Amino acid sequence: MIDWLTDYLSLIMFVSMFFFIFLGYPVAFIMGGLALAFALAGAYLGVFNLVSLSDIVLRMWAGVAADPVLASIPMFIFMGAILERSGSAKDMLSATELLMKWCPGALAVSVMVMGTILAAPIGVVGAAVITLSVIALPQMMAAGYNKQLAIGTIASAGTLGILIPPAIMLVVMAEMLATSAGNLFLGAIMPGFVLSGLYTVYIIAVAILKPGMAPKMPADFGPQTRTEFWRALWRGLFPMTALLVVVLGSIFAGWATPTESGAVGVLGSMLIAALNKRMTMRMMTESIFQSCRANGLVFMIFLGATGFSYVFRVLGGDDVMISTLQYFGITTKWEMLTFIMVLIFLLGFPFEWIEICLIVLPIFGPILMKFDFSDHLGGSNTGLMTWFGTLVAVNLQTAFMTPPFGATLFYMKGTAPPGVTMKDVYQAMYPFVGLQVLGLLLCIWFPEISLWLPRLAGFID
Repeated sequence: MIDWLTDYLSLIMFVSMFFFIFLGYPVAFIMGGLALAFALAGAYLGVFNLVSLSDIVLRMWAGVAADPVLASIPMFIFMGAILERSGSAKDMLSATELLMKWCPGALAVSVMVMGTILAAPIGVVGAAVITLSVIALPQMMAAGYNKQLAIGTIASAGTLGILIPPAIMLVVMAEMLATSAGNLFLGAIMPGFVLSGLYTVYIIAVAILKPGMAPKMPADFGPQTRTEFWRALWRGLFPMTALLVVVLGSIFAGWATPTESGAVGVLGSMLIAALNKRMTMRMMTESIFQSCRANGLVFMIFLGATGFSYVFRVLGGDDVMISTLQYFGITTKWEMLTFIMVLIFLLGFPFEWIEICLIVLPIFGPILMKFDFSDHLGGSNTGLMTWFGTLVAVNLQTAFMTPPFGATLFYMKGTAPPGVTMKDVYQAMYPFVGLQVLGLLLCIWFPEISLWLPRLAGFID
C-alpha cells in the first residue's frame, strides 16, 4: 500500500486539485494548501525532504517576483484600468461595434478584433486578458451573451499576445532554440492572424446557429447620421491607434524594452484621458484601487501555483507524464514531431509556458534538427527551427487556456464578476482550445503559414 501511494502521490495531488476547485474554494489557497499537504505526505512516505520547501520561497522571489514579464503586468493592468475608467477603451469598443454591427455576434467579433489589435502593444497575455475582461465582459453579460461564449471570446483574444510580436515568449524560445528572434517574430504573425480568424468564424457560426447565445444588436444602435458616425469612429479609434503607435514606437525606436513599454502605455492612456477631459482625481483613484486589487488576486494565484508546481514536480509529476509517452516507439520525423506536440499539449495542463520550454526545447530541439523536413518545407531545411518554434508557440497558447493551471483561467477568474465560477471559466475554454488545436494542425500541414513572411524578408531560403 505504501509503495502504491509513493508511485501515485503526484497523480493523487493532481486529482485532488480538480476536486477542491470544483467545490468552489479560492484557487490560490487550494494550490498553496495542497502543496503543503502533499509535501508533508511526501515527507511521511520518504519521497520529499521538508527542507526543500524553502526552495518554494526562492522560486517565488527569483521566479515570480523577479520575472520581467510578470513585472510588466502591474503597469499593463494600470493602463487597462485607466482606459476602462476613463471610458477610452469603451469608446474603442463602441467604434469597433459600429463597424461590425452588421455581423452576427457583432459584440463578440468586436472584442476579438480589439483583442487582436491590443495584442501587439501589450504583448503580455495576462495584461491583455485582464484589460479585455475589465472592459468587455460586463458589457457582454449585460447584452445577454452566453456566459461561456463571452469568457471564451475574451480569453482567446487575450492569448493572441504570445503570438503577435512583440511577445516575450518568442524571445525566450529563440534563445533556447538557438535561432533568430526576428525570424520567430515574423514567423508567428500569420499563425496569430489565422487563430484570430478561426475564433471569429466560430463566433459568427454560433451567433447564426444559436442566436440566443449572441444576441443581435438593435437596428437603431449607434449614431443615425453620417456626421455622428464618423465622429464616433474618430473618437473611439484614433486615441487607441495613437496609443498603439506610442507603445510599439517606443520599442522599435529603442526607447523602451517590451517590458518597459508598459509604463509608456500608462503615460499614453493618461494623455488620452486628459485629451478627452476625463483625467480626474476620482478616475485615477478608482484606477489605482482597481489595479491593486487585480494585481493582488493575480499574484496571489501565481504564488500558490508556484508552490503547487514545485511540489508536483518533486513528487515526480513531470516524469509520470513524460514516461507515459515514452512507451511509444519513435522512428520517423513525423512520429518525433507528433510526440513533441502531444507532449507540449499535455504538459500545458499542469505547467506554465516557461517550464514547458525548459523541459522540452533544450532536449527535443537538437534531436529534431537531425531530421530532414526539406521536402515538406519547400526544398530547404533552413527554416526548420523557425517553423518548429512557431508550432511550439501556437501549441503553448493552449497551455494558457487548458485546465487546471492555464494562466488565462486565473486572470479571468480574478477579474470576472462575482457570478462567474471557476467551472464556468473551465467550460468556456474547451471550444476555443479545440480551435487552437485546429490552428496548430493547419500550421503543421501548411508550413508556408509560418515561413512566408521570413522568406519574403529574405531571412531564410
